[in-house]
Amino acid sequence: MRYKGTHPQKFSEKYKELNPEKYQQDVEKIIQQGKTPAGMHISIMVQEILDFLNIQPGQIGYDATLGYGGHTRRMLECLKGEGHLYATDVDPIESEKTKARLAALGYGEDILTIRRMNFAELDKVAPGVKFDFVLADLGVSSMQIDNPERGFTFKQDGPLDLRLDPSSGVTAAQRLRELDEEELVGMLVENADEPYAQRIAKEIMQTFHRGEPIETTRQLYDAIARALSFLPKGEQKEAVKKSCQRCFQALRIDVNSEFEVLYAFLEKLPTVLKPGGRAAILTFHSGEDRLVKKAFKQGMRDGTYREVARDVIRPSAEECYQNPRARSTKMRWAVKA
Repeated sequence: MRYKGTHPQKFSEKYKELNPEKYQQDVEKIIQQGKTPAGMHISIMVQEILDFLNIQPGQIGYDATLGYGGHTRRMLECLKGEGHLYATDVDPIESEKTKARLAALGYGEDILTIRRMNFAELDKVAPGVKFDFVLADLGVSSMQIDNPERGFTFKQDGPLDLRLDPSSGVTAAQRLRELDEEELVGMLVENADEPYAQRIAKEIMQTFHRGEPIETTRQLYDAIARALSFLPKGEQKEAVKKSCQRCFQALRIDVNSEFEVLYAFLEKLPTVLKPGGRAAILTFHSGEDRLVKKAFKQGMRDGTYREVARDVIRPSAEECYQNPRARSTKMRWAVKA
């Protein structure tokens, strides 16, 4: 059931308000089908994170990526009203909603401090404070993905934005205009390992040369579909879907300087951890995972960390079934020397 002209997030909120029992039944049915309900964010690998962080009452922690606040809430529960948790997020829209949601559950400023800032500045979150535990979930919130006004998905038409902080920086549409064909190919390969990068970049440039815009998510989807029209008809739909996922990912990483931000975070991470402090990081694509793996291995070699994850930890098959967006998740961890 969906009201015409209403995007999924607004639909879910209104539907939940009008008919809470039916809404819950529908949500459970969708989850049983192995799908994520529109407008709902399901936190990933919660138990694995908590098992590793081993949070104790009285400790001080840092959630680098507040998002919907699912992980934050569970970490606060572990503190049992003692200690403090700091959290950051660059998204001014979702962070305010999450702050209000957590406050309504009793987690006020006495135990939770939320700052709207980039986690690359983790050394400025609480100057002079060392953390017992740190979590960084590098995934995009489902609340962002399911809102077509943010431009994170090609499944519905909306402005091609992709900024985590819509109040600063350039949109993905503007960024496409700034790049030449060679630069666009490089971005698609480096940020998403896109196998059809050359064809897609060429089609985008030809679209601009014809005087046609690529200002919306659907216009970018159509350009990618044209670039892959050489494929056999039976293969095109799935190939276009996967290339769209990769291209949107590549653009999002570029627009938000995500690799540069992660590099700065990893470089500063040991400086904010207490001796024996624990850090867990969830990544969602190979580029992120390579950076985390390299930083943790280097930290082991130079004595910064006393122990790091030798292999990635992945979500269980059951979790992946209940939450399809968990499938690409990898968790790595490190313990400060």
